[in-house]
Amino acid sequence: MNNTAASPALHTPPAAPADAATHFAARLTFQADVSDVRASLESGAPGFILIDSRGIAGWQQGHVPGAVHLPTADIPARAASLLDPEVPVITYCWGPGCDGATRAALALARLGYQVKEMIGGIEYWIREGFPVESLAGTEQREADPLTTPLGSITCAC
Repeated sequence: MNNTAASPALHTPPAAPADAATHFAARLTFQADVSDVRASLESGAPGFILIDSRGIAGWQQGHVPGAVHLPTADIPARAASLLDPEVPVITYCWGPGCDGATRAALALARLGYQVKEMIGGIEYWIREGFPVESLAGTEQREADPLTTPLGSITCAC
């Protein structure tokens, strides 16, 4: 029995499986989550350059170790001197409530770079308990149990 009419979540029915597969595969070509970025950086050979697209105040407050500081407004003037066009780029900004990483990714794509954005931004990097560099040094907070399993660097999804 089909009860989708009674379900607010299904007022608009799900896409056909083939359409859903195309959509979700496409999303993965544009995004990477903080856990996968962290695991890649930890490997020593991530295969990408991580760009922090926030302004100087955000960068100094705390950034992902190993990230390159390239504010979105500076991308047109500075990208060519900082980035190898053959190496993919992953951008991040503040968090899910900010589209700065998306704007930075768009600017880089328009310049011909292969680019993805790190969903969750620095907010979820910190909330998952990963280290942050600042003017005061490296800091690592306890993981937020609302965002990641305690005692693990991955959700194992």
